[in-house]
Amino acid sequence: MTTTIAVSGKGGTGKTTLAGLLIRRLVRSGLGPILAIDADPASNLHSVLGLELERTIGDIRERTSEKARANLLEAGVAKRDILEYEVNAGVVEGIGVDLLAMGRPEGPGCYCAANNMLRAILDRIADSYAWVVIDNEAGLEHLSRRTTRDVDLLLIVSDPTVRGVTTAGRIVALLDELETKVGRHYLVVNRATGPLTPELEQTIADNSLDLAAVVPEDPQVAVFDAAGRPMWDLPEGGPVGLAVDGLVDTILGVLGQKEACGADHR
Repeated sequence: MTTTIAVSGKGGTGKTTLAGLLIRRLVRSGLGPILAIDADPASNLHSVLGLELERTIGDIRERTSEKARANLLEAGVAKRDILEYEVNAGVVEGIGVDLLAMGRPEGPGCYCAANNMLRAILDRIADSYAWVVIDNEAGLEHLSRRTTRDVDLLLIVSDPTVRGVTTAGRIVALLDELETKVGRHYLVVNRATGPLTPELEQTIADNSLDLAAVVPEDPQVAVFDAAGRPMWDLPEGGPVGLAVDGLVDTILGVLGQKEACGADHR
């Protein structure tokens, strides 16, 4: 059975870095194969994970669409089989984690038949992994389009500001309004420079948010970012690494899989 975790939040909160470090911790906990899905059109998750990205699902969709319109698809081969081959070839293989990047979203002139087939193909690929971790695009658009669905756990990342936490509250409200299929949702406050202020704690309570973790500001993250180094290589014993360890323990406890992690990974 596949467990799906999605990471959401507004831009600039360190969402992709957090998603990458979450994936690293799951991999090193030995919890089974992981599929990372970069659903942010900016497509930066591969660099956080230290993987090379050559093409995205958007590239595959557009190329297939162009060939279909020009009647250049291979004769005698079903379009679905062509897409499935291309998507499987587009999976970036890593150690303990594979990656699919969605790339550009479909536009008004999209090849809709290809999009429908792609969704089924992606679901089938995801079913072969123990874990799927999705780095969602920034903002609320993916929620309004109902593209975040069938998720076991949604982590909403915010900076340590009242405005950021209020935005997280709006995401939860939108989930309820759209009846999106999300099992549980939790708040993660990232880049905290100290204890949460009383105003911030009150905003969390006012928005009925469950706080899963407070991740501190870590100067090493900025150093790695400036040098273009993958966050995968960030020391595990640093402030962010320890905070993500605690977050994963919380996640496994919520999902009833805490014992699978093992005390030797703490």
